[in-house]
Amino acid sequence: MAGVARSRLAEERKLWRKEKPFGFHARPETSADGSVNLMKWACFIPGRQDTDWEGGFFPLTMEFTEDYPTKPPKCKFPAGFFHPNIYPSGTVCLSILNEDEGWRPSITVKTLLLGIQELLDNPNPQSPAQSDAYMIFTQNKTEYSRRVRKQSQQYPPPT
Repeated sequence: MAGVARSRLAEERKLWRKEKPFGFHARPETSADGSVNLMKWACFIPGRQDTDWEGGFFPLTMEFTEDYPTKPPKCKFPAGFFHPNIYPSGTVCLSILNEDEGWRPSITVKTLLLGIQELLDNPNPQSPAQSDAYMIFTQNKTEYSRRVRKQSQQYPPPT
């Protein structure tokens, strides 16, 4: 089974290079010895224009297991990332990342990153993962927007 995960990820890497969405970055980590680790990717998701997330360039790691694509990767923002559907550890709570809900082996790295970008601006109050962000999102939209804009400034695009 190990070969399946790595073969699939190698193919996805090729496709990503050809068809990556504007502003997104995703690549397997490179070890100190120069070898490529297809099982762990460093990604950046741009905040959408005309949203409170605009201007942010949010770091995300994707960790794959040898069971991929049967099982989804674990996707994480930095710990403490402010969002109702991001656990305090940074782990993303999204149905397409849950093997018991919306995960399908046909879902790609590109699909996941676009889905996570969508989640940033459209939190799901039915699936809270972080009480502070959830409470502010549901009770004080003005404060929620202020916090998101402040966080976006903490993650500027590379120059």
